[in-house]
Amino acid sequence: MPLFHVSQILNLYLHAQNRLLTNIINRNMKKLSSYLLYAMCIIAIAFSATSFMKVYANKAVIPAQPVDLTFAAEKALPAVVHIKYLQNSKVQTVDVQSSPFDDFFDPFGFFGNPNNGGTQKRKVQTPKKEGSGSGVIISPDGYIVTNNHVVEGADELTVTMDDNREFSARIIGTDKTTDLALIKVDGKNLPTLPIGDSDKLKVGEWVLAVGNPFNLNSTVTAGIVSAKARSLGANGVESFIQTDAAINSGNSGGALVNTKGELVGINAMLYSRTGSYSGYGFAIPTTIMNKVVDDLKKYGTVQRALLGIRGGDVNKQIDAEKAKGKEVDYGTIEGIYVDEVEDGGAGAEAGLEKGDVIIAIDGKKVKKMAELQEYMANKRPGDKITLTFMHNKRKQDVTVVLKNAQGNTKIVKNADLDVLGGNFREINASEKEQLGINNGLVVMKVNNGPLKEAGINRGYIIQKVNDKSMKTIDDLQKAVKDASTSKDPVLYIQGIYPTGKRAYFAVPLQEL
Repeated sequence: MPLFHVSQILNLYLHAQNRLLTNIINRNMKKLSSYLLYAMCIIAIAFSATSFMKVYANKAVIPAQPVDLTFAAEKALPAVVHIKYLQNSKVQTVDVQSSPFDDFFDPFGFFGNPNNGGTQKRKVQTPKKEGSGSGVIISPDGYIVTNNHVVEGADELTVTMDDNREFSARIIGTDKTTDLALIKVDGKNLPTLPIGDSDKLKVGEWVLAVGNPFNLNSTVTAGIVSAKARSLGANGVESFIQTDAAINSGNSGGALVNTKGELVGINAMLYSRTGSYSGYGFAIPTTIMNKVVDDLKKYGTVQRALLGIRGGDVNKQIDAEKAKGKEVDYGTIEGIYVDEVEDGGAGAEAGLEKGDVIIAIDGKKVKKMAELQEYMANKRPGDKITLTFMHNKRKQDVTVVLKNAQGNTKIVKNADLDVLGGNFREINASEKEQLGINNGLVVMKVNNGPLKEAGINRGYIIQKVNDKSMKTIDDLQKAVKDASTSKDPVLYIQGIYPTGKRAYFAVPLQEL
Protein backbone atom coordinates (compact mmCIF):
# COMPACT_ATOMS: atom_id res chain seq x y z
CA MET A 1 0.00 0.00 0.00
CA PRO A 2 1.57 3.25 -1.06
CA LEU A 3 2.28 5.89 1.48
CA PHE A 4 0.73 9.39 0.95
CA HIS A 5 2.06 12.61 2.17
CA VAL A 6 -0.09 14.53 4.56
CA SER A 7 -0.43 17.35 2.06
CA GLN A 8 -1.71 14.96 -0.58
CA ILE A 9 -4.31 13.54 1.76
CA LEU A 10 -5.45 17.04 2.57
CA ASN A 11 -5.76 17.91 -1.15
CA LEU A 12 -7.80 14.79 -1.83
CA TYR A 13 -10.15 15.67 1.02
CA LEU A 14 -10.65 19.21 -0.20
CA HIS A 15 -11.31 18.02 -3.76
CA ALA A 16 -13.94 15.59 -2.55
CA GLN A 17 -15.59 18.33 -0.51
CA ASN A 18 -15.71 20.62 -3.57
CA ARG A 19 -17.34 17.96 -5.75
CA LEU A 20 -19.95 17.27 -3.08
CA LEU A 21 -20.76 20.97 -2.68
CA THR A 22 -20.98 21.40 -6.46
CA ASN A 23 -23.45 18.53 -6.77
CA ILE A 24 -25.61 19.93 -3.96
CA ILE A 25 -25.68 23.39 -5.55
CA ASN A 26 -26.56 21.98 -9.01
CA ARG A 27 -29.44 19.95 -7.59
CA ASN A 28 -30.81 22.96 -5.69
CA MET A 29 -30.52 25.20 -8.74
CA LYS A 30 -32.63 22.79 -10.81
CA LYS A 31 -35.33 22.80 -8.13
CA LEU A 32 -35.19 26.59 -7.90
CA SER A 33 -35.48 26.87 -11.68
CA SER A 34 -38.57 24.66 -11.61
CA TYR A 35 -40.09 26.80 -8.88
CA LEU A 36 -39.29 29.99 -10.77
CA LEU A 37 -40.75 28.61 -14.01
CA TYR A 38 -43.94 27.52 -12.20
CA ALA A 39 -44.30 30.93 -10.57
CA MET A 40 -43.77 32.71 -13.89
CA CYS A 41 -46.52 30.57 -15.49
CA ILE A 42 -48.92 31.43 -12.69
CA ILE A 43 -48.15 35.14 -13.11
CA ALA A 44 -48.60 34.90 -16.90
CA ILE A 45 -51.97 33.15 -16.53
CA ALA A 46 -53.09 35.77 -14.04
CA PHE A 47 -52.14 38.58 -16.41
CA SER A 48 -53.88 36.80 -19.33
CA ALA A 49 -57.08 36.27 -17.31
CA THR A 50 -57.08 39.90 -16.26
CA SER A 51 -56.69 41.03 -19.85
CA PHE A 52 -59.49 38.65 -20.96
CA MET A 53 -61.82 39.99 -18.27
CA LYS A 54 -61.04 43.59 -19.20
CA VAL A 55 -61.83 42.97 -22.87
CA TYR A 56 -65.14 41.19 -22.27
CA ALA A 57 -66.24 43.39 -19.40
CA ASN A 58 -66.62 46.17 -21.95
CA LYS A 59 -68.94 44.01 -24.07
CA ALA A 60 -71.02 42.23 -21.43
CA VAL A 61 -74.24 43.64 -19.95
CA ILE A 62 -74.34 43.18 -16.19
CA PRO A 63 -77.89 42.14 -15.25
CA ALA A 64 -77.85 44.16 -12.03
CA GLN A 65 -76.83 47.36 -13.80
CA PRO A 66 -79.63 49.95 -13.25
CA VAL A 67 -81.23 51.67 -16.27
CA ASP A 68 -81.23 55.47 -16.24
CA LEU A 69 -84.79 56.58 -17.05
CA THR A 70 -84.42 60.23 -16.06
CA PHE A 71 -83.97 61.41 -19.66
CA ALA A 72 -87.16 59.70 -20.78
CA ALA A 73 -89.09 61.11 -17.80
CA GLU A 74 -87.85 64.65 -18.48
CA LYS A 75 -88.98 64.37 -22.13
CA ALA A 76 -92.39 62.94 -21.30
CA LEU A 77 -93.65 64.93 -18.31
CA PRO A 78 -94.17 68.32 -20.03
CA ALA A 79 -96.15 66.68 -22.88
CA VAL A 80 -98.51 64.56 -20.75
CA VAL A 81 -101.62 66.43 -19.60
CA HIS A 82 -104.36 65.96 -17.02
CA ILE A 83 -107.88 65.87 -18.55
CA LYS A 84 -110.92 66.70 -16.42
CA TYR A 85 -114.29 65.50 -17.67
CA LEU A 86 -117.67 67.08 -16.89
CA GLN A 87 -121.13 65.90 -17.95
CA ASN A 88 -123.86 68.29 -16.85
CA SER A 89 -126.99 67.23 -15.03
CA LYS A 90 -129.86 66.44 -17.41
CA VAL A 91 -133.59 65.71 -17.24
CA GLN A 92 -134.48 62.33 -18.71
CA THR A 93 -137.71 60.40 -19.10
CA VAL A 94 -137.32 56.81 -17.96
CA ASP A 95 -139.52 53.76 -17.55
CA VAL A 96 -140.06 52.76 -13.89
CA GLN A 97 -141.84 49.73 -12.50
CA SER A 98 -145.33 50.56 -11.29
CA SER A 99 -146.59 49.89 -7.78
CA PRO A 100 -150.14 48.57 -7.09
CA PHE A 101 -150.77 51.78 -5.15
CA ASP A 102 -149.74 54.18 -7.94
CA ASP A 103 -153.27 54.44 -9.36
CA PHE A 104 -154.73 55.00 -5.89
CA PHE A 105 -152.51 57.99 -5.18
CA ASP A 106 -152.49 59.29 -8.77
CA PRO A 107 -155.65 58.02 -10.53
CA PHE A 108 -155.60 60.67 -13.25
CA GLY A 109 -151.88 60.59 -14.00
CA PHE A 110 -151.12 64.05 -12.69
CA PHE A 111 -147.55 62.94 -11.86
CA GLY A 112 -146.96 60.90 -14.97
CA ASN A 113 -148.75 58.56 -17.32
CA PRO A 114 -151.34 56.20 -15.83
CA ASN A 115 -150.27 52.64 -15.14
CA ASN A 116 -149.63 50.96 -18.47
CA GLY A 117 -148.27 47.45 -18.71
CA GLY A 118 -146.59 47.56 -15.30
CA THR A 119 -144.38 50.59 -16.07
CA GLN A 120 -144.73 54.35 -15.90
CA LYS A 121 -142.88 57.22 -17.52
CA ARG A 122 -141.07 59.38 -15.02
CA LYS A 123 -138.82 62.39 -15.40
CA VAL A 124 -135.60 62.12 -13.47
CA GLN A 125 -132.73 64.51 -12.93
CA THR A 126 -129.46 62.78 -13.71
CA PRO A 127 -126.55 63.71 -11.45
CA LYS A 128 -123.61 65.71 -12.69
CA LYS A 129 -120.74 63.42 -13.66
CA GLU A 130 -117.09 64.26 -13.20
CA GLY A 131 -114.02 62.25 -14.04
CA SER A 132 -110.41 62.55 -15.06
CA GLY A 133 -107.77 60.94 -17.20
CA SER A 134 -104.63 61.74 -19.12
CA GLY A 135 -103.59 62.75 -22.61
CA VAL A 136 -100.47 63.25 -24.73
CA ILE A 137 -99.68 66.38 -26.75
CA ILE A 138 -98.53 65.28 -30.21
CA SER A 139 -98.27 68.65 -32.00
CA PRO A 140 -97.19 72.15 -30.89
CA ASP A 141 -100.56 73.63 -31.99
CA GLY A 142 -102.47 71.62 -29.41
CA TYR A 143 -103.59 68.23 -30.77
CA ILE A 144 -103.86 65.74 -27.91
CA VAL A 145 -104.36 61.96 -28.05
CA THR A 146 -106.31 60.22 -25.30
CA ASN A 147 -108.75 57.33 -24.83
CA ASN A 148 -112.31 57.45 -26.11
CA HIS A 149 -113.59 56.38 -22.69
CA VAL A 150 -111.90 59.42 -21.10
CA VAL A 151 -113.93 61.94 -23.15
CA GLU A 152 -117.07 60.07 -24.29
CA GLY A 153 -120.24 61.97 -23.39
CA ALA A 154 -118.40 64.99 -21.96
CA ASP A 155 -120.01 68.42 -22.06
CA GLU A 156 -116.81 70.12 -20.91
CA LEU A 157 -113.15 69.12 -21.06
CA THR A 158 -110.41 70.95 -19.16
CA VAL A 159 -106.77 70.22 -19.89
CA THR A 160 -104.11 71.00 -17.27
CA MET A 161 -100.46 70.89 -18.26
CA ASP A 162 -97.44 69.94 -16.18
CA ASP A 163 -96.68 73.65 -15.63
CA ASN A 164 -100.28 74.20 -14.35
CA ARG A 165 -101.55 76.05 -17.43
CA GLU A 166 -105.22 75.28 -18.16
CA PHE A 167 -107.07 75.08 -21.48
CA SER A 168 -110.58 74.22 -22.59
CA ALA A 169 -110.53 71.40 -25.12
CA ARG A 170 -112.87 70.36 -27.93
CA ILE A 171 -113.30 66.90 -29.39
CA ILE A 172 -112.00 66.52 -32.95
CA GLY A 173 -113.02 62.89 -33.31
CA THR A 174 -113.38 59.62 -31.44
CA ASP A 175 -113.07 55.94 -32.34
CA LYS A 176 -114.75 53.50 -29.98
CA THR A 177 -113.40 50.52 -31.92
CA THR A 178 -109.82 51.24 -30.85
CA ASP A 179 -110.73 53.31 -27.74
CA LEU A 180 -108.85 56.36 -29.06
CA ALA A 181 -109.85 60.01 -29.25
CA LEU A 182 -108.31 63.19 -30.63
CA ILE A 183 -108.98 66.49 -28.85
CA LYS A 184 -107.53 69.97 -29.34
CA VAL A 185 -106.70 73.03 -27.28
CA ASP A 186 -105.90 76.48 -28.65
CA GLY A 187 -102.19 76.82 -27.95
CA LYS A 188 -98.88 77.55 -29.61
CA ASN A 189 -95.41 76.09 -29.16
CA LEU A 190 -96.69 73.48 -26.73
CA PRO A 191 -94.27 70.74 -25.60
CA THR A 192 -94.68 67.51 -27.54
CA LEU A 193 -93.58 63.92 -27.22
CA PRO A 194 -91.87 62.45 -30.31
CA ILE A 195 -93.65 59.39 -31.65
CA GLY A 196 -91.64 56.18 -31.78
CA ASP A 197 -92.21 52.92 -33.63
CA SER A 198 -93.97 50.43 -31.35
CA ASP A 199 -93.12 47.65 -33.83
CA LYS A 200 -89.49 47.92 -32.72
CA LEU A 201 -90.31 47.36 -29.04
CA LYS A 202 -88.91 44.15 -27.62
CA VAL A 203 -90.22 42.04 -24.79
CA GLY A 204 -88.09 42.83 -21.75
CA GLU A 205 -87.38 46.41 -22.83
CA TRP A 206 -87.74 49.14 -20.19
CA VAL A 207 -90.67 51.56 -20.49
CA LEU A 208 -92.29 54.34 -18.47
CA ALA A 209 -96.01 54.89 -17.84
CA VAL A 210 -96.68 58.61 -17.46
CA GLY A 211 -100.05 60.01 -16.38
CA ASN A 212 -102.27 61.24 -13.58
CA PRO A 213 -103.50 58.28 -11.50
CA PHE A 214 -105.94 59.11 -8.70
CA ASN A 215 -105.56 62.81 -9.64
CA LEU A 216 -101.87 62.66 -8.69
CA ASN A 217 -100.51 64.92 -11.42
CA SER A 218 -97.38 64.06 -13.40
CA THR A 219 -96.77 60.57 -12.07
CA VAL A 220 -94.10 58.29 -13.56
CA THR A 221 -93.87 54.53 -13.06
CA ALA A 222 -91.37 52.13 -14.63
CA GLY A 223 -91.44 48.54 -15.82
CA ILE A 224 -90.72 46.36 -18.80
CA VAL A 225 -92.64 45.23 -21.88
CA SER A 226 -94.17 41.97 -20.67
CA ALA A 227 -95.81 40.92 -23.97
CA LYS A 228 -96.92 42.26 -27.34
CA ALA A 229 -99.99 41.80 -29.56
CA ARG A 230 -102.14 40.96 -26.56
CA SER A 231 -105.90 40.61 -27.17
CA LEU A 232 -108.39 41.01 -24.32
CA GLY A 233 -111.69 41.24 -26.19
CA ALA A 234 -112.36 44.73 -24.81
CA ASN A 235 -112.31 46.63 -28.13
CA GLY A 236 -113.21 45.83 -31.72
CA VAL A 237 -109.60 46.31 -32.81
CA GLU A 238 -106.80 45.66 -30.34
CA SER A 239 -103.20 44.54 -30.18
CA PHE A 240 -102.09 45.72 -26.75
CA ILE A 241 -98.59 46.22 -25.42
CA GLN A 242 -98.56 44.53 -22.01
CA THR A 243 -96.36 46.09 -19.33
CA ASP A 244 -95.74 45.67 -15.62
CA ALA A 245 -95.29 49.43 -15.18
CA ALA A 246 -97.98 50.43 -12.69
CA ILE A 247 -101.16 51.73 -14.40
CA ASN A 248 -104.11 52.85 -12.30
CA SER A 249 -107.38 54.76 -12.65
CA GLY A 250 -106.52 58.15 -14.16
CA ASN A 251 -103.61 56.78 -16.21
CA SER A 252 -105.99 56.18 -19.13
CA GLY A 253 -104.88 58.19 -22.16
CA GLY A 254 -101.38 58.73 -20.77
CA ALA A 255 -98.06 57.89 -22.38
CA LEU A 256 -96.08 54.68 -22.56
CA VAL A 257 -92.53 55.86 -23.25
CA ASN A 258 -89.32 54.03 -24.19
CA THR A 259 -85.87 54.87 -22.80
CA LYS A 260 -85.25 57.27 -25.71
CA GLY A 261 -88.14 59.44 -24.55
CA GLU A 262 -90.40 58.40 -27.46
CA LEU A 263 -94.12 57.71 -27.29
CA VAL A 264 -94.70 54.03 -28.08
CA GLY A 265 -98.21 53.55 -26.71
CA ILE A 266 -101.33 55.12 -25.16
CA ASN A 267 -102.11 53.58 -21.76
CA ALA A 268 -105.65 52.25 -21.84
CA MET A 269 -106.40 49.43 -19.43
CA LEU A 270 -105.29 47.63 -16.32
CA TYR A 271 -105.89 44.01 -15.42
CA SER A 272 -107.21 43.78 -11.90
CA ARG A 273 -109.78 42.01 -9.76
CA THR A 274 -109.85 44.92 -7.32
CA GLY A 275 -109.92 47.92 -9.66
CA SER A 276 -106.36 48.89 -8.75
CA TYR A 277 -103.00 47.86 -10.20
CA SER A 278 -102.17 44.20 -9.68
CA GLY A 279 -99.22 43.66 -11.97
CA TYR A 280 -100.32 44.21 -15.57
CA GLY A 281 -101.28 47.20 -17.67
CA PHE A 282 -102.08 47.53 -21.36
CA ALA A 283 -101.31 50.23 -23.92
CA ILE A 284 -102.49 50.85 -27.48
CA PRO A 285 -99.42 50.76 -29.78
CA THR A 286 -98.47 53.79 -31.87
CA THR A 287 -98.78 51.66 -35.02
CA ILE A 288 -102.55 51.75 -34.46
CA MET A 289 -102.66 55.27 -33.00
CA ASN A 290 -100.94 56.97 -35.95
CA LYS A 291 -103.52 55.88 -38.51
CA VAL A 292 -106.50 56.67 -36.25
CA VAL A 293 -105.21 60.18 -35.52
CA ASP A 294 -104.50 60.86 -39.20
CA ASP A 295 -108.00 59.74 -40.23
CA LEU A 296 -109.73 61.75 -37.50
CA LYS A 297 -107.88 64.86 -38.64
CA LYS A 298 -108.63 64.36 -42.32
CA TYR A 299 -112.08 62.80 -42.35
CA GLY A 300 -113.56 63.11 -38.86
CA THR A 301 -113.96 59.33 -38.73
CA VAL A 302 -111.64 56.35 -39.10
CA GLN A 303 -111.38 54.81 -42.58
CA ARG A 304 -111.44 51.17 -41.59
CA ALA A 305 -110.40 48.59 -44.19
CA LEU A 306 -112.05 45.22 -43.71
CA LEU A 307 -111.07 41.77 -44.88
CA GLY A 308 -114.58 40.44 -44.34
CA ILE A 309 -113.76 37.38 -42.25
CA ARG A 310 -114.33 36.16 -38.70
CA GLY A 311 -112.04 33.79 -36.89
CA GLY A 312 -109.32 33.46 -34.29
CA ASP A 313 -105.92 32.00 -33.48
CA VAL A 314 -105.51 28.61 -35.13
CA ASN A 315 -103.90 27.05 -32.04
CA LYS A 316 -107.06 27.84 -30.06
CA GLN A 317 -109.15 26.28 -32.82
CA ILE A 318 -107.02 23.13 -32.66
CA ASP A 319 -107.41 22.99 -28.86
CA ALA A 320 -111.18 23.42 -29.19
CA GLU A 321 -111.38 20.53 -31.65
CA LYS A 322 -109.23 18.34 -29.41
CA ALA A 323 -111.58 19.08 -26.51
CA LYS A 324 -114.35 17.58 -28.65
CA GLY A 325 -112.25 14.48 -29.26
CA LYS A 326 -111.34 15.45 -32.83
CA GLU A 327 -107.89 15.48 -34.38
CA VAL A 328 -107.37 18.16 -37.05
CA ASP A 329 -104.47 19.13 -39.28
CA TYR A 330 -104.52 22.54 -40.97
CA GLY A 331 -100.96 22.31 -42.21
CA THR A 332 -99.78 24.81 -39.58
CA ILE A 333 -100.15 25.51 -35.86
CA GLU A 334 -99.56 29.28 -36.22
CA GLY A 335 -101.84 31.77 -37.93
CA ILE A 336 -105.46 32.94 -38.09
CA TYR A 337 -108.17 30.36 -38.58
CA VAL A 338 -110.98 31.54 -40.90
CA ASP A 339 -114.27 30.51 -39.30
CA GLU A 340 -116.62 32.62 -41.44
CA VAL A 341 -116.37 34.56 -44.71
CA GLU A 342 -118.84 37.41 -45.25
CA ASP A 343 -120.71 37.41 -48.55
CA GLY A 344 -119.53 40.17 -50.86
CA GLY A 345 -116.54 41.01 -48.66
CA ALA A 346 -112.92 41.36 -49.73
CA GLY A 347 -112.04 37.90 -48.40
CA ALA A 348 -114.87 36.23 -50.31
CA GLU A 349 -113.83 37.90 -53.56
CA ALA A 350 -110.25 36.74 -52.95
CA GLY A 351 -111.41 33.13 -52.58
CA LEU A 352 -110.96 32.61 -48.83
CA GLU A 353 -113.07 29.81 -47.38
CA LYS A 354 -114.00 28.51 -43.94
CA GLY A 355 -111.15 26.35 -42.65
CA ASP A 356 -108.37 28.32 -44.32
CA VAL A 357 -105.51 29.61 -42.14
CA ILE A 358 -103.86 32.98 -42.86
CA ILE A 359 -100.14 32.76 -42.07
CA ALA A 360 -98.70 35.97 -43.57
CA ILE A 361 -99.74 39.36 -44.88
CA ASP A 362 -97.56 41.24 -47.38
CA GLY A 363 -94.81 38.77 -46.54
CA LYS A 364 -94.97 39.48 -42.80
CA LYS A 365 -95.66 36.42 -40.69
CA VAL A 366 -98.77 36.63 -38.49
CA LYS A 367 -99.33 34.19 -35.63
CA LYS A 368 -102.31 35.76 -33.85
CA MET A 369 -105.50 37.62 -34.72
CA ALA A 370 -104.20 40.65 -32.78
CA GLU A 371 -101.22 40.88 -35.13
CA LEU A 372 -103.51 40.78 -38.17
CA GLN A 373 -105.74 43.48 -36.66
CA GLU A 374 -102.75 45.71 -35.91
CA TYR A 375 -101.54 45.41 -39.51
CA MET A 376 -105.00 45.98 -40.98
CA ALA A 377 -105.53 49.04 -38.76
CA ASN A 378 -103.00 50.88 -40.94
CA LYS A 379 -104.91 50.23 -44.17
CA ARG A 380 -107.74 52.11 -45.88
CA PRO A 381 -110.53 50.93 -48.20
CA GLY A 382 -109.10 50.42 -51.70
CA ASP A 383 -105.65 49.37 -50.47
CA LYS A 384 -104.27 46.10 -51.80
CA ILE A 385 -102.59 43.45 -49.68
CA THR A 386 -101.10 40.03 -50.39
CA LEU A 387 -102.36 37.23 -48.18
CA THR A 388 -100.52 33.96 -47.70
CA PHE A 389 -102.79 31.22 -46.40
CA MET A 390 -103.13 27.46 -46.06
CA HIS A 391 -105.98 25.89 -48.02
CA ASN A 392 -106.32 22.15 -47.52
CA LYS A 393 -102.76 22.23 -46.09
CA ARG A 394 -101.39 23.82 -49.27
CA LYS A 395 -99.83 27.30 -49.20
CA GLN A 396 -101.38 29.90 -51.50
CA ASP A 397 -100.88 33.63 -52.18
CA VAL A 398 -103.66 35.97 -53.24
CA THR A 399 -104.02 39.72 -53.77
CA VAL A 400 -106.95 41.28 -51.89
CA VAL A 401 -108.59 44.67 -52.46
CA LEU A 402 -109.85 45.87 -49.07
CA LYS A 403 -113.34 47.33 -48.60
CA ASN A 404 -115.15 49.49 -46.05
CA ALA A 405 -118.06 48.40 -43.84
CA GLN A 406 -120.52 49.33 -46.60
CA GLY A 407 -118.88 46.94 -49.07
CA ASN A 408 -117.12 49.45 -51.33
CA THR A 409 -113.81 51.31 -51.51
CA LYS A 410 -115.11 54.86 -51.02
CA ILE A 411 -114.02 57.23 -48.28
CA VAL A 412 -116.60 57.15 -45.48
CA LYS A 413 -117.48 60.49 -43.92
CA ASN A 414 -119.73 61.43 -41.04
CA ALA A 415 -122.97 62.88 -42.38
CA ASP A 416 -124.33 66.01 -40.74
CA LEU A 417 -127.93 66.74 -39.88
CA ASP A 418 -128.36 69.20 -42.73
CA VAL A 419 -127.89 66.42 -45.32
CA LEU A 420 -131.46 65.29 -44.57
CA GLY A 421 -132.90 68.44 -46.10
CA GLY A 422 -135.14 69.47 -43.20
CA ASN A 423 -135.54 71.69 -40.15
CA PHE A 424 -136.58 70.30 -36.77
CA ARG A 425 -137.67 71.29 -33.25
CA GLU A 426 -138.48 69.45 -30.05
CA ILE A 427 -142.19 68.87 -29.30
CA ASN A 428 -143.81 71.08 -26.66
CA ALA A 429 -145.92 70.18 -23.63
CA SER A 430 -149.28 70.67 -25.36
CA GLU A 431 -148.27 68.36 -28.24
CA LYS A 432 -147.19 65.72 -25.75
CA GLU A 433 -150.52 65.95 -23.95
CA GLN A 434 -152.62 66.02 -27.13
CA LEU A 435 -150.94 62.98 -28.69
CA GLY A 436 -150.12 61.10 -25.50
CA ILE A 437 -146.42 60.90 -26.24
CA ASN A 438 -143.34 61.79 -24.22
CA ASN A 439 -140.76 62.69 -26.84
CA GLY A 440 -140.31 63.58 -30.48
CA LEU A 441 -138.92 66.01 -33.04
CA VAL A 442 -141.29 67.95 -35.28
CA VAL A 443 -140.32 68.32 -38.95
CA MET A 444 -140.75 72.07 -39.49
CA LYS A 445 -139.63 72.26 -43.11
CA VAL A 446 -138.78 69.79 -45.89
CA ASN A 447 -136.36 70.77 -48.66
CA ASN A 448 -134.92 68.69 -51.49
CA GLY A 449 -133.14 65.72 -50.00
CA PRO A 450 -133.56 62.29 -48.43
CA LEU A 451 -136.57 63.23 -46.27
CA LYS A 452 -138.56 64.46 -49.26
CA GLU A 453 -137.52 61.47 -51.36
CA ALA A 454 -138.67 59.12 -48.60
CA GLY A 455 -142.08 60.83 -48.45
CA ILE A 456 -141.80 62.59 -45.09
CA ASN A 457 -143.87 65.79 -44.91
CA ARG A 458 -143.92 68.89 -42.77
CA GLY A 459 -145.55 68.33 -39.37
CA TYR A 460 -144.45 64.70 -39.02
CA ILE A 461 -143.09 63.93 -35.54
CA ILE A 462 -139.99 61.70 -35.44
CA GLN A 463 -140.11 59.55 -32.29
CA LYS A 464 -137.50 56.86 -32.98
CA VAL A 465 -134.59 56.46 -35.37
CA ASN A 466 -132.99 53.01 -35.61
CA ASP A 467 -134.85 52.01 -32.43
CA LYS A 468 -133.46 54.92 -30.40
CA SER A 469 -135.77 57.56 -28.91
CA MET A 470 -135.42 61.09 -30.30
CA LYS A 471 -135.68 63.64 -27.49
CA THR A 472 -133.32 66.35 -28.68
CA ILE A 473 -131.81 67.64 -31.92
CA ASP A 474 -128.50 66.18 -30.73
CA ASP A 475 -130.10 62.72 -30.64
CA LEU A 476 -131.00 63.00 -34.32
CA GLN A 477 -127.56 64.36 -35.17
CA LYS A 478 -125.91 61.36 -33.49
CA ALA A 479 -128.25 58.92 -35.24
CA VAL A 480 -127.36 60.38 -38.64
CA LYS A 481 -123.64 60.32 -37.84
CA ASP A 482 -123.68 56.72 -36.61
CA ALA A 483 -125.77 55.44 -39.52
CA SER A 484 -123.65 57.20 -42.15
CA THR A 485 -120.55 55.19 -41.17
CA SER A 486 -122.28 51.89 -40.39
CA LYS A 487 -122.58 48.73 -42.45
CA ASP A 488 -126.26 49.57 -43.08
CA PRO A 489 -126.35 53.36 -43.78
CA VAL A 490 -130.11 53.78 -43.45
CA LEU A 491 -132.35 55.70 -41.02
CA TYR A 492 -135.33 53.59 -40.00
CA ILE A 493 -137.75 56.22 -38.72
CA GLN A 494 -140.87 55.71 -36.56
CA GLY A 495 -143.22 58.55 -35.81
CA ILE A 496 -146.68 60.08 -35.78
CA TYR A 497 -148.56 62.85 -37.61
CA PRO A 498 -150.57 65.52 -35.69
CA THR A 499 -153.75 63.63 -36.67
CA GLY A 500 -152.56 60.64 -34.64
CA LYS A 501 -151.71 58.56 -37.69
CA ARG A 502 -148.50 56.57 -37.27
CA ALA A 503 -146.04 56.19 -40.13
CA TYR A 504 -142.72 54.46 -40.77
CA PHE A 505 -140.00 55.42 -43.26
CA ALA A 506 -136.61 54.22 -44.46
CA VAL A 507 -134.20 57.01 -45.39
CA PRO A 508 -131.03 55.79 -47.20
CA LEU A 509 -127.79 57.70 -46.56
CA GLN A 510 -125.43 55.64 -48.71
CA GLU A 511 -125.25 58.04 -51.63
CA LEU A 512 -124.77 61.17 -49.50
